[in-house]
Amino acid sequence: MFRSFIHRVSVTLLLLFSAWVLSAQTDGTYSGFSPYSVFGVGQLHQPGTAWNRSMGGVGIAARNNRYINILNPASMTARDSLSFMGDFGLGGRISLFSEGNKRALNTTFNIDDFVISFPLWKHTAAMVGITPVSDVGYNIVYAEMDPEAGYRTFTSKGNGGIYQVFGAFAATFWNRLSIGAQFNYCFGNINKQASIDYDAASFRDMASGDSLQVNNFTGKIGLQYEQPLTTTRSLTFGATYKFSTPLNGYSMHYEERGAYDRRRSSSTLKESGLYMGDELGVGVSYRNTDKLLIEVDYTRTDWSRSRMDQVKGFSNVGDVVFAPSVGQAVRAGFAYTPNRNDIRYFMRRCTYRAGAYFDQSYYTVDGEHVNAVGITLGMTIPVFRWYNGITVGLDVGRRGLASSQVKETYFGFNIGVNIFDIWFQKRPYE
Repeated sequence: MFRSFIHRVSVTLLLLFSAWVLSAQTDGTYSGFSPYSVFGVGQLHQPGTAWNRSMGGVGIAARNNRYINILNPASMTARDSLSFMGDFGLGGRISLFSEGNKRALNTTFNIDDFVISFPLWKHTAAMVGITPVSDVGYNIVYAEMDPEAGYRTFTSKGNGGIYQVFGAFAATFWNRLSIGAQFNYCFGNINKQASIDYDAASFRDMASGDSLQVNNFTGKIGLQYEQPLTTTRSLTFGATYKFSTPLNGYSMHYEERGAYDRRRSSSTLKESGLYMGDELGVGVSYRNTDKLLIEVDYTRTDWSRSRMDQVKGFSNVGDVVFAPSVGQAVRAGFAYTPNRNDIRYFMRRCTYRAGAYFDQSYYTVDGEHVNAVGITLGMTIPVFRWYNGITVGLDVGRRGLASSQVKETYFGFNIGVNIFDIWFQKRPYE
């Protein structure tokens, strides 16, 4: 009965998530909100599920039989041999923007991920799922006085994002080395608009915009090597590489001057020679049974050959100089469970997490990277039997250019529902 319930829940959540993604791609809602998402494909989404993000976003070297780790496909084999696992995540963010004495506030709340993982045969496993790649959301308005035209209002706004559907396979060799491969299909819509409105009737209003429909196939490989130190302690070394691939889809650009001067143009992104950047990640973790996990990760993304600075819709950002570049991130986190089998104190059975990160953007603005730094906290509350649980996390950070007065302070929160069940049990009697 419990297994059939899990199956119904999984199918229902998958249908709901798929419907929400299609709706969010077309109705102009914000999947994320930041003035810095005006650049390139937008703000890259925080990596991982709720339990990854509550530890600063680590997971390249993490092996855990209780949670799905989508940061390294090789980690899937760290599981009970008959287990079925699922993860469904929700996330929200409260962002405060400041520039001098000006302040603005925005909130977003969205579905983050849906993933299921299951064994195939001995020492092998698979997973399928869907998760965001990048978010675009901004609405910037300011006015100034022109000696000839009077007041004129500048407006720049955008929405959309990119998602990926993925499937992965992994196998373990010699009980220590695990190797995994992941196949991704990325898709999404990005819409950007800019306009100048004059109070004086003698001046013609101007507007321009881009509508981008993007898609591509890419892949990711990963490995993990676990080295026992004692009977209860071990070190794990992990590495991942995500391939750079051409970005396909369509681009439509328009320009308007007044009510009658309108121009339209369209092209395929393949003709522009656009690429999505590759990503290399390495990590090391220390583990003491299921009581303590400590991990440090480093990732490097190279978008310098993406050509996004040469294509409208990705690079039309006003007077600033936008250039795709090399981004880097350093993440560290830990998880601690006082006593998972405590029968007296419930809070001692919960898992507590904390982490920190430094994230450097995959592009530069006037030669500077947009940096983000933050800390994370979280915990998993066990629910019912097996390893089912609810994970809650908090992310507090700040993003901005070092030389700019525009700063973004954000308070993110995420909720993950961890589903676990044992399949294919041979019962002693019917």
